[in-house]
Amino acid sequence: MTNFTNLPVIAMRGNFFFPNVRAKIEVARAISVNAIRFAIENGGRFFMVSQLDPASSNPKGAQDLYTVGVIGEIVSVDNATEQSMTVTTRTIERAKITRFTASDNLFLADVETMDYTCNNDASSDALYKQTIEYVKRLAKAEPRLKIDIKPMTAEHIDYLSFTNVVANEVVTMLPSRQDILEESNIDVRMEKICAYTVGQIEFIQAEKRIANRVKKQVEAGQKEYYLREQMRAISAELGEDANEKQEYLDKIKKSGMPEEVAKKATRELNRLSKMSPTSPDAAVIRNYIDWLCEVPWTAESEDNKDLVLARQILDEDHYGLEKIKDRIVEFLAVMQLTGKLNGPILCFVGPPGVGKTSIVRSIARALDRKYLRVSLGGVRDEAEIRGHRRTYVGAIPGKIIYMMKQAECINPVLLLDEIDKMGKDNRGDPASAMLEVLDPEQNFSFTDHFLEVPYDLSKVLFVCTANATDDIPEPLLDRMEIIELSGYTELEKIEIANKFLLRKNLVLHGIPEGAVEISNETYAKIIERYTSESGVRSLERQIATICRKVALKLVANPDEKIVVTEENLHEFLGLEKHRDDMAMGEPMVGTARGLAWTRVGGVTLNVDATLFQGKGEVQLTGNLGDVMKESARTAISLVKSLADEYGIDKTRFAQTDIHIHVPEGAVPKDGPSAGVTMATVIMSAFTGIPVSNQVAMTGEITLRGKVLAIGGLREKALAAYRLGITKVIIPKDNANDLEEIPQEVKDKIQFILAEDIKTVFEHALIK
Repeated sequence: MTNFTNLPVIAMRGNFFFPNVRAKIEVARAISVNAIRFAIENGGRFFMVSQLDPASSNPKGAQDLYTVGVIGEIVSVDNATEQSMTVTTRTIERAKITRFTASDNLFLADVETMDYTCNNDASSDALYKQTIEYVKRLAKAEPRLKIDIKPMTAEHIDYLSFTNVVANEVVTMLPSRQDILEESNIDVRMEKICAYTVGQIEFIQAEKRIANRVKKQVEAGQKEYYLREQMRAISAELGEDANEKQEYLDKIKKSGMPEEVAKKATRELNRLSKMSPTSPDAAVIRNYIDWLCEVPWTAESEDNKDLVLARQILDEDHYGLEKIKDRIVEFLAVMQLTGKLNGPILCFVGPPGVGKTSIVRSIARALDRKYLRVSLGGVRDEAEIRGHRRTYVGAIPGKIIYMMKQAECINPVLLLDEIDKMGKDNRGDPASAMLEVLDPEQNFSFTDHFLEVPYDLSKVLFVCTANATDDIPEPLLDRMEIIELSGYTELEKIEIANKFLLRKNLVLHGIPEGAVEISNETYAKIIERYTSESGVRSLERQIATICRKVALKLVANPDEKIVVTEENLHEFLGLEKHRDDMAMGEPMVGTARGLAWTRVGGVTLNVDATLFQGKGEVQLTGNLGDVMKESARTAISLVKSLADEYGIDKTRFAQTDIHIHVPEGAVPKDGPSAGVTMATVIMSAFTGIPVSNQVAMTGEITLRGKVLAIGGLREKALAAYRLGITKVIIPKDNANDLEEIPQEVKDKIQFILAEDIKTVFEHALIK
């Protein structure tokens, strides 16, 4: 070992030279230029050592430098200015710093040379030959490397010089280069050179494979595609997963999906990682994994358990419907006690405008749950419920899973609106798909065709709405509890208009509260003369019309207070749209008023009968269905059988043609409940006795004169109430249904219970 003192230090940025190397170096930093000048003035020797951080432009002292470097000497100065110098140097020997002195413009160090060890045996010779072999392979793999290592003869092998030359030419990475410089065992040095060379060979080969792979996958000019493929290929070759995969793994973990679902998602993710990122299949798999991660699996909102508050919310949102509200609160109470949804699915059935959809929204508000609505009207494709399989282009989950994603929790209130409007065709039967959704015994493992994994719907509160149950398949109907919303009385409509509709439309039309006044009598006239409905939708439209007229007046005179009365109502709504001419006129022979049920509520049905000389033929008009035609013929036969009792000459039937007509011929009509009405008009026509214009009737008849029960009595009674009918004849068997009639209606209408047709004639015909 030899010691050298006060050698100027040149800090190298990322590179240095091994001993016994002649090279040119350029120095431009002031501290390095000063070191060269100091060396020239003091014998020409200096100490070359690398910085720990090659990016640093201003090393402060020994803490920023390696401790092992190389002693060199200046051979010549080729170019020198005040700011930079180019010098030819020759490195001499490896050394390490023993003392370091730093000033603002110069580093000085005392160094000590380092000894080497070598086995100089067969293993050294083997390592020597192996190193030469690897260096040759590297030169072959990468022709750009100018490597010329001449093997030494066995008698003159200088292993130290050999490792210095090879390391200086082959090892380019600073950490490996410094590690080999600091290694004192020559055999170990050769092992490290071999390991580094093998790594470089593999890297160069991998780079070539990547280049070939990318070249086959892209076309000329697709620069962006080429770069992305190259980055992906590099990642795959180095065994590194792309960031996308880790992001998806984190999403899968955070989603809380069941273990089996997570396994499937992970399998699909592994497939994705092996695909080209721009391939169509990759996009399909990525979309699939996104859906699995985004649908809620465990997130659950907390229910409101205050039933008093729930009832209060229902009362705030809806007037009347007391039995409906009671049933809803009972349902919520049972759900609170059991902790789960028990019993059938609620299905609200009734005509348009009675509040079916809005009451479901109130249920969600009472429970403090997320409210979502799915419109099923016109749905004919089963895939809209269960989703499309992933093999289809543009496949997505069905409406149910889509809504669950929107809900972001597993226990929303999900309204299945207009469930009676679903159809079926060659694409499947969506009503059958709904069986699994609405069955508590099955929906805990609902399977969407797109997701292909079971999904738990058992905590979803499903509520359905329909206008009628006739079109709902029996198996689906069996899973529901039907709650009928028949319609509102005039008093209820007035209260709804006062408490809800007017206030809502004042806000919508920008009218200050108190700027318009509508009395109850005015509301009653609007209901009677401008609307004819079970619900309040048409009433709301009329109120909106009034608000528009009021807004126009307020623009002209902002301080004016508008009072809408019965007398000036026509200024706002125009001519009356509905008038009951039959009630306003005189009782007529051969004309009676029946009651009928429709999907939009109850209606009155005028029936006319005319006799004229003929051959006993019967003509039926008015777009009547087969059942109604049969009722007409039954009524004629019944009147014939009662001819003697009511003083009718039997021979007249053979000489008289009968024409029965039900007005509004464009509207199809059917059903047996018009039987008593037809019998009454035929009896009136043959006896010449007029029928009271304040009487309405409904009921099916038999050939023996019995009056049979009918359905839809509440809707029919409300229809009679809307027209101001004072007496309604109904079958005796419907007596129990009178409990469903609002008391307001029963106070204004006298209900006659008829067991046979004679009772009907007694109360309908004016004697």
